[in-house]
Amino acid sequence: MTIPTPPPLDTPTPSSGEHRLPVAFSSTPPPLSPPAQRKNRRGLILGLVGGVAVIAALSITQVAANLGYDNAASRYAEAAETASTAKTEVRSDITELRDVTDAAEQILSVEKPAVAVDAELGAALTTASEDAEIVAASAEEIVATEVPSSGEKPVWFWELFGATTLLEQHLASTSRLSDDLRTVTTEIATVGDGVSRSGVTLLATAGEAAVGFEKAHLSARNDAVIALRNAAADAAATTTLDAAAATTYLSLQGAAAEVVATEAQELAEKAGPLQNARLEIEAFARSLAPGVLLEFDWAPVVNGAGYNGSMGGYTTWWWDDPDRAIIELSNSVAEQWPAERSKALVAHEVGHAISVKCEDMYDASTQDSIEKWATAWAISMGYTDDANGVWAYGYPPQEYIDAAAGCR
Repeated sequence: MTIPTPPPLDTPTPSSGEHRLPVAFSSTPPPLSPPAQRKNRRGLILGLVGGVAVIAALSITQVAANLGYDNAASRYAEAAETASTAKTEVRSDITELRDVTDAAEQILSVEKPAVAVDAELGAALTTASEDAEIVAASAEEIVATEVPSSGEKPVWFWELFGATTLLEQHLASTSRLSDDLRTVTTEIATVGDGVSRSGVTLLATAGEAAVGFEKAHLSARNDAVIALRNAAADAAATTTLDAAAATTYLSLQGAAAEVVATEAQELAEKAGPLQNARLEIEAFARSLAPGVLLEFDWAPVVNGAGYNGSMGGYTTWWWDDPDRAIIELSNSVAEQWPAERSKALVAHEVGHAISVKCEDMYDASTQDSIEKWATAWAISMGYTDDANGVWAYGYPPQEYIDAAAGCR
């Protein structure tokens, strides 16, 4: 028997008659060929590179959005602070302007001032005040404009871009607001100065007019005249229009009205058949003592005299400023006017009154010295009738007459 030799392993499988198994069994797929491996690796690398590029682009965009927002926020914060500061200043300016216009309104509220000034001055103050009211109203509207808040900073770039655009819009509107505030600040200063100048001019003019007003009301009482002088001095010294200036003006007009009122009262007291003589005597006395404010009272009996042809006089004076005195005279002085004895007695009383200007020229410590001074002064003025004080107090020493001649 011949045993057949098995064919080599690499001998092709017969088409029939045999069933051959592979040399090795495995569930793992066969390894890829080298070209396939390189292709997949390249794709993976490209994918990774693309992902990195997208991430980098997003990061750059995020950074740029942050930087852009921060820049806009910084510029807007500065602009907002500038505008807010300007608003505070304008509010203060408006308050000051309102104070000035309020003062002007108080002045203009006096419809018939006792101390009148040129109507053009009042018209100028009225116009300036009206202009100021318009500017103040406009300024208040501008100040009422809100400065927007920048809000919270967003996180993501798409939000940051939108917020940056909004900040730029706020920056533009806030810058315009600052420009408007600067403009209205200038306008407030201009109209405020206009009102103040007009008001100060009016007060100064009224203060000057008070001098002539006083001369036109010589019979007013001293206290009213002194109040008028003080108010007139304050008005003349006014340099800016404010509440104090308005009060000064009102005080001036009030004092002037009191001058008119007290003069009317004095004239009413002097009314009657002796009125003209009384007023002539008062004018005569004032002519002897220029610069001394004199007030006069009349009565049937003064200092114990006045009847049966006698005449009486009594003077009260004050050493403090202003130089002033009150002279009381009996009706008989007016009845005998213009006799030399009436003039001599009046000169004696004026000698007491004018001593306020010459207090260091004589001894005022005793009544006798005081009376001799008044008598000496009447003599020095040329009034030699015994009613000058000689009859009542005796002839004064020559040194008194010499000293009194220096008191004018």
